[in-house]
Amino acid sequence: MLLRHPSSLEHDTGDHPERAERLRAIDRAVAARPDLGWEARDSPAATDAQLTAVHPPAHVAGIRALSARGGGWIDGDTYCGPQSFAAAAHAAGGACALVDALLGEGRPTGAALHRPPGHHAEVDRAMGFCLFSTVAVAARHARDAHGLERVMVLDWDVHHGNGTEDVFRDSAEVLFVSIHESPLYPGTGPASEIGRGPGEGYTVNLPVPGGSGDAAFTSLVEHVALPLARAYRPQLLLVSAGYDAHADDPLAGCRVSDDGFATMTGSVRRLADELAVPLGLVLEGGYDVAALARCVVGSLEVLGADQAPPAPAIDEHPLAQAARTRLAPHWPALG
Repeated sequence: MLLRHPSSLEHDTGDHPERAERLRAIDRAVAARPDLGWEARDSPAATDAQLTAVHPPAHVAGIRALSARGGGWIDGDTYCGPQSFAAAAHAAGGACALVDALLGEGRPTGAALHRPPGHHAEVDRAMGFCLFSTVAVAARHARDAHGLERVMVLDWDVHHGNGTEDVFRDSAEVLFVSIHESPLYPGTGPASEIGRGPGEGYTVNLPVPGGSGDAAFTSLVEHVALPLARAYRPQLLLVSAGYDAHADDPLAGCRVSDDGFATMTGSVRRLADELAVPLGLVLEGGYDVAALARCVVGSLEVLGADQAPPAPAIDEHPLAQAARTRLAPHWPALG
């Protein structure tokens, strides 16, 4: 199941890096691969109840009102135009509809491909190109509509998912794992941030230095994120799938290849099959449009295959070794 909506193309940001051409490139690339066999479905707009399960009503009302007035810049990075509220609402609603398809229709995998992205939007603050915390809205919907108690969100966007962390840092309802370049915008996500109170240990930040590539990213997924998932036993796996760690991306300094993203997707697909839980991919960043389109298609190919690809040999990178040692007091299975 592939969730999309035309409003993603109507969120007009001009020549901003987060622009409509990102989705047009993905649409062209997917259309060129009918053999993938993905069923497409229009996304509904998130309801106010879904949005306010994460954001205060004043935040939702503020974005709606700004759009209705014709829009404007929220900060130096984040634009809200006349169609932006609708686009962001359909992005969040599409992610919720993806959850419904996975949990209510028995579909094993699916993807929600919208813009603007969401993982930087904090509980009461739009930032970093993001208006609503899309994957957080979807994870909370999984709890509220389907009764789930454990959702895992793996965020491999090159920028730290500060918004998702902000929503769930005090809760064990979501195991949030973020692999991100540091230092880099938004300047959050040190390894020392592990959640708070009943959420302690359920925020896992895995920062990597600029220049990190396939070896680091695939190892952190295979040797840290997957063992965490086996210990946590999620009922749903969601991936905040940003492709801006790609070597061609203009907004960061990591060196992940097309094959690296396919390998990470293969790892989480094998995990989902092993745990017998559904897997949903939610698009985040990725600003070299050619690389983005190729990598999204690569992920869809892995997700839609009859079987997960065979597991490649992935060496344990020193960053993964250090993370396992650091996390073992909270997660003994990593020791």
